Amino acid sequence: MYKIIGTDGQTYGPVNLEQLQQWLQQNRVDQRTPVLVEGAAAWTVLGLLPAFAAHFASPPPVITPLKPTPAPGLKTNGFATAGLVCGLLAWTCCCCFPVNLLGVVFSVIALWQISLQPDLYGGRTLAMIGLILSGVNLVWTCGFALLEFLSAPLPIWWHLGRM
Repeated sequence: MYKIIGTDGQTYGPVNLEQLQQWLQQNRVDQRTPVLVEGAAAWTVLGLLPAFAAHFASPPPVITPLKPTPAPGLKTNGFATAGLVCGLLAWTCCCCFPVNLLGVVFSVIALWQISLQPDLYGGRTLAMIGLILSGVNLVWTCGFALLEFLSAPLPIWWHLGRM
């Protein structure tokens, strides 16, 4: 005896082998129809039963429950990553002027792109950290260079012109 689940989601049966074969000839069931054989512990599909193997040319595909796919995450903005890397390099390479300037530029571009397309890009925190690291290093480097310039001894031609 067999029980089946029809296309309408209803359970039918118990029915005997002859009745199930008749439904198969009438196309009321197919090889993917869920079936519970009397005495079996689990449901299977009709195409996997040996009594019906002759009716089907190939075995039915294995039915596995679908796993929910996670919602796609935001793509981290590449300029945000570049700004952060430049900000870190500016502090580790002894206030390298072009690197901190590039860090500021990359971080500002990243923040602009993220604000224009917030549903596409992530990485606002990376861009902010890169902007702060690069900006502070840029101000510090400029201040240090100005201090060096002002504390340098005057050139010889300056003294010659005053005589």
